[in-house]
Amino acid sequence: MIFLSGLPRTGSTLLTSILTQNPDIHAEGNSAVCQLMWDMQISCQNSEQLKANRRYWDQDALVSAIPKIYYRDCKRKIVVDKCRSWTLLPNLEMMRRYITKNPKIIVMTRPIDEIVDSFLRLNKSFDREKLLAEKSEPIMRSLDGVNYAKANNNGEFLFVEYKDLVSLPEKIISKIYSFCGWAKYKHNFNKIETYFKEDDVTYGVDSMHKIVGEIA
Repeated sequence: MIFLSGLPRTGSTLLTSILTQNPDIHAEGNSAVCQLMWDMQISCQNSEQLKANRRYWDQDALVSAIPKIYYRDCKRKIVVDKCRSWTLLPNLEMMRRYITKNPKIIVMTRPIDEIVDSFLRLNKSFDREKLLAEKSEPIMRSLDGVNYAKANNNGEFLFVEYKDLVSLPEKIISKIYSFCGWAKYKHNFNKIETYFKEDDVTYGVDSMHKIVGEIA
């Protein structure tokens, strides 16, 4: 499993659509794995029944089973799990405890002012001040995670800038393949389709994950 994280409006949908051209790679939309694992971990820690029966080992078994269950129908060799929260320290610790001690995490970045402008173009009802409020979703909490990753990178993080992905896609994809240790694959950058389409109505913003002529 490879992890995809970072800021919103940075081309993660574009990237997963490119990667999914490779028949060995499964890269869908925003994943619930991180949230489900967190919820299960908290539930186990607060369970009086587990404590009463001294079933302390069950937490590791239950939480670590979630990614396997979530992707149980996936037939491809490689899973790219996408979640903006993976770069936050508590989630990184959870990842290392339950999934892998040596993770590979692709982190998408873009200047904050460009991200805000992108949200406002997407939907004029967005409030700039609320988007930039401390610890707010979807930008500022994700920025905390990105900043942590930048300050604590021991080789597990690969940072991908939005402008580089859209202007130099072949170079960036080659860099990602090298980082992840994948065998080379020839991608088609002239015909990019979203294989796994998210229902953006769920997020309250239609067409939020629609790819519109992003490759230069």
